[in-house]
Amino acid sequence: MGHSVTSVGAPHGAPLEESPYGIQSKKLAMWLFIVADAATFGALLFAYGYLRIANPDWTKPFAFSPTIVNGSVMTVVLLTSSLTMVAAVAAAQSGRVSASVRWLGATIVLGIGFAALHLREWFAMIGEGWRLFQNPMGGSPLFGATFFGITGLHLLHVICGVVVIGAITLGFRRGRFDAGHVETTALYWHFVDLVWMFVFPLVYLMNVR
Repeated sequence: MGHSVTSVGAPHGAPLEESPYGIQSKKLAMWLFIVADAATFGALLFAYGYLRIANPDWTKPFAFSPTIVNGSVMTVVLLTSSLTMVAAVAAAQSGRVSASVRWLGATIVLGIGFAALHLREWFAMIGEGWRLFQNPMGGSPLFGATFFGITGLHLLHVICGVVVIGAITLGFRRGRFDAGHVETTALYWHFVDLVWMFVFPLVYLMNVR
């Protein structure tokens, strides 16, 4: 091992062996999670595309207003939250804790706004009779299953992201976490935003009547 020693059995204060991957453990773990989660979303979207093509009576229930307008606003909100997260990481890396906390707070507010718009849309569709395997328009019942399944999984990621960002914000402000934690959380949030860039055109725009 040369001059490096492992943490197991090493005396207090001894240098730790450097990561063979040249990346922090928490960041590596996040990248591995993102790869696995990307495979999950990829499989869901592939299955959705197959079902859509295989069903000649596939329903196109969305009107430009209010559904597509609402979805476009949601997209703008989520993209803006990525910009505020970038600003939060930049501030954290330069040691401006207060500025980073403010940007993280803005990201949380935007994430909550996205979730609220999404839930409002869900409640409207449920009020119209849409269910996981129920189509009030008489077409394929699989539309409800794919729509609520894909958007529900993404919404769950957004809600979890808001909770995690809140926890990181509190810890970073109190000195428990460092800029690396903010950056790692940002990787997750950018991934959630990127997934929406596939969900919105495939699930919304391609189903405009």
